[in-house]
Amino acid sequence: FQNEINEVPFFDVQLPYELALKIFQYLGKAELGRCAQVSRTWKILAEDEVLWYRLCQQEGYLLDTSISDHSCWKLALKNCRAREHMLKTNWKNRVGAVSQLRYEPGRVLCDVHCCDGVVMAGYSSGEVRLWDTRTWDYTAPVLAAVAGAGALPHVSFVRINSSLAVAAYEDGTVSVWSLLLGQEPIHHFQHNQHIQALALAPGAAAVATASGFQVKVESPDDKGFWQTSGTFEIQKLVNFLNLVPDVTGGPVAVAAAEDIVYLLKAEDPGRILHSVYGQPVTCLDVAAHQTAFGIKTFGWLLNEPNQVLLYNLETNQCVTKVGNSIGDFSCVNLHSSPPNMLVAGNKDRRVRVFDLRCAQAVCSVYGHQLGVSAVQMDEWKIVSGGEEGLVCVWDQRMATKLWEMHARHPVRHVWFNSHSLITANVPEEKNPRGSSISDDDPSLHRKYRGVIYSYEFSVDQLAVDSVLPICRSSYDEVTGYNYNIGLAVPYDSI
Repeated sequence: FQNEINEVPFFDVQLPYELALKIFQYLGKAELGRCAQVSRTWKILAEDEVLWYRLCQQEGYLLDTSISDHSCWKLALKNCRAREHMLKTNWKNRVGAVSQLRYEPGRVLCDVHCCDGVVMAGYSSGEVRLWDTRTWDYTAPVLAAVAGAGALPHVSFVRINSSLAVAAYEDGTVSVWSLLLGQEPIHHFQHNQHIQALALAPGAAAVATASGFQVKVESPDDKGFWQTSGTFEIQKLVNFLNLVPDVTGGPVAVAAAEDIVYLLKAEDPGRILHSVYGQPVTCLDVAAHQTAFGIKTFGWLLNEPNQVLLYNLETNQCVTKVGNSIGDFSCVNLHSSPPNMLVAGNKDRRVRVFDLRCAQAVCSVYGHQLGVSAVQMDEWKIVSGGEEGLVCVWDQRMATKLWEMHARHPVRHVWFNSHSLITANVPEEKNPRGSSISDDDPSLHRKYRGVIYSYEFSVDQLAVDSVLPICRSSYDEVTGYNYNIGLAVPYDSI
């Protein structure tokens, strides 16, 4: 109880710098800012790079950097927080660039998949194309099909991860490309029947396909040669198929065949996770240690409404049941949702967010005209796509719609990260009426083809996009396609 204005006892104690730093590491940003105003010694201590580097890591910024990468970590944290606030504001107000990823010779869009901004699309002409939306001047290559094929069949499914791209065709052919090696496939195999489902492990080299009553898993061995890791016989036709991420050992698949859900391992091929007669599975998603799927009941089971079941893949037991809906759950997203959260879309045109700890719906939003076909969420927003072609962005906390975009065909794929959004409107009809009889006639109207939209909400990307495409041409260009003509004089300064 001494006079605090004239005497501060703490200053009379000569602490080592390392010990004072350990004391200051328990303070937050606001406390460190107040301590920096006490004295010159405390200012040096409160602005130590170790403290602000640790705060930056705790808040989830610049996780893959070391302390020597920045000279001022306090400024780096400030810039990261300002960028996050700017991106959140742009998301809410729909401030950003919108571009269409079209491929005119590809005819009708059949399937789309996305991984970290790289978009893969398959077309009814049999061609497969890639776009990298992270680079503004990227020219999308066409992946080469299997050699020796005549008229290419339709593409049924496409999947992509950080290292591989996989496409399944109508004739049962499956081609695998490496994103690092080029446009020629590194592996392909054949099914005798139509392929009903295709799965690619998110972070590993493993491909699973379902054709007829058979599920086949292909993966490379230690020397890089692809081989069949497992072949499983299923009693019914498979509707949904996923590979479990982050699995040690051989690949593990989860397959839903009508009203039975299988856990397919090489050492235990016939394990049944869930089976209730007369309750078919309507959607499926898999995370590292859990799987979630929606089940549909019929009229005579009025005491059991449609639900989403969550199973633990290690214990093979049902963890919880969520949902109490009359409509069927048409899509569910578990792997990209925040911890202990799950988002599901329903045919009753509602999007529901469930807290798995209390098995309750914490948010329910309504705004689609038809059933919800694709959905994803993060900590504060939800993006949903509907069968009528509507893409809606929701504020989860307020349960209100921020904005919406409409296209002609159903939304089959939705993917977003902090600064970009990819949506795909895939037509139901792959051979629309009015198209020409000859296969090489490109006169099919644009409205039948489907479209992929790429939204970019970062200001850095918009500054580049403001330059016209014609001004980005080089002097070396001698031929042009349509309106993308080369310039006579190079604009090196742009």
